[in-house]
Amino acid sequence: MILLDYRDKRPIYEQVHEKLERLITSGALEADSKMPSVRSLAIELSINPNTIQRAYAQLEKEGYIYTVSGRGSFVSPAVERQESKQCRLLEE
Repeated sequence: MILLDYRDKRPIYEQVHEKLERLITSGALEADSKMPSVRSLAIELSINPNTIQRAYAQLEKEGYIYTVSGRGSFVSPAVERQESKQCRLLEE
């Protein structure tokens, strides 16, 4: 699912963010589907959970995922992602 390149100069969280973003935009992760928990993904990739949390926070800020308290993170519908992207572009 996600392969990390430890020789890449970018931080690990950016690599995780990019891979998850690509999975979401390609449709591999469907809208409203549950994302893997921070802990389980950290164990799967053998990295610190704080790294995954940082990538998830960035994805949420960009509108790719949303968090339901006590239930986890879910993939945002495409309409919400598009609106979020348009707002970000307008701000810039």
